[in-house]
Amino acid sequence: MIDLSGPWVVGVDIGGTNLVVGLVPVEGGEPCGLRSQSTPSERGPDVTVDEIGRMVTDAIEDVVGDGGAVTDQVLGVGIGCPGSIDRTSGLVRTAPNLGWVDYPVSRKIANVLQLPTVLDNDANCATYAEWWRGAGQGVEHLVGITVGTGVGGGVMLGGRIMRGASGSAGEVGHTTIDLNGRRCSCGNYGCLEAYASGSSIALRAVEGLRAGSQSVLTELVNGNINQISAALVYEALKLGDQYAHEIILETAKFLGIGIANLINTLNPDVVVVVGGVVGAGDYLFGAIREEAKQRSFKSAFEASKIVPGQLPETAGIIGAAGIFISEMPGQL
Repeated sequence: MIDLSGPWVVGVDIGGTNLVVGLVPVEGGEPCGLRSQSTPSERGPDVTVDEIGRMVTDAIEDVVGDGGAVTDQVLGVGIGCPGSIDRTSGLVRTAPNLGWVDYPVSRKIANVLQLPTVLDNDANCATYAEWWRGAGQGVEHLVGITVGTGVGGGVMLGGRIMRGASGSAGEVGHTTIDLNGRRCSCGNYGCLEAYASGSSIALRAVEGLRAGSQSVLTELVNGNINQISAALVYEALKLGDQYAHEIILETAKFLGIGIANLINTLNPDVVVVVGGVVGAGDYLFGAIREEAKQRSFKSAFEASKIVPGQLPETAGIIGAAGIFISEMPGQL
């Protein structure tokens, strides 16, 4: 058992690929009792909730003791989940990566753990985490962009998450950057996600190789270019591969266009980019800043910082716990 004092809030990050849970200290400090495993989405949502219950019980045993039983040191559970979320009813309306439709995940987890819960979109959670304990600490206005399989986002204005009339504010990935561009998974054309997501980076890399471009990527996958991923493109970049440089530079330009639109519209103090794309490092961020500078109002750009996230492994659980704390002050 880790001998640390509470109080704590459980953070749960439900991803299409992995589940992550941990106990986040209310008073500050690193999450403890971290657990991660593959998401058993093919076995149905109830199995996923049961696994979350087991993981959380183990985490509480590590951090709080008492045989994993809930004590007054554990205040509740913040849950981050992808897809369309109905926060009021605690429902996941649709989560294509999980195969969930109208699933009451908040109530299910509350019943398993006998703790109060708060549910939010995973991109909002990551954004809140960077504002609360990451790259955006101390600022009032922050935009978060999450670049993974897709492109998501969250907006903090005046220290509060902006949700909009229907709760869908912050869908940065589905802003249009090319009127007649690539078809997006949402059915629209020219979305930022269709150009800057990890999936798009891999797709564009494969398209170029099929068209005759030369790259160490072919060697990294032993000639099976269908196995190319965004992570491999970042690896090739670090090996000095010119083609990978071109792909990442193009990605940076797309992100820079999207970020310029956000800077001009929202005038944030900080734009935080999180997700696997951060692995491309300074080469990516230098190009993003240059493109955004060219397309932003001078005063708005100079007032903003474009930075990588500081919480690559734990933003989801930290943000989910932080949102719980912010919305349930009676628990503190």
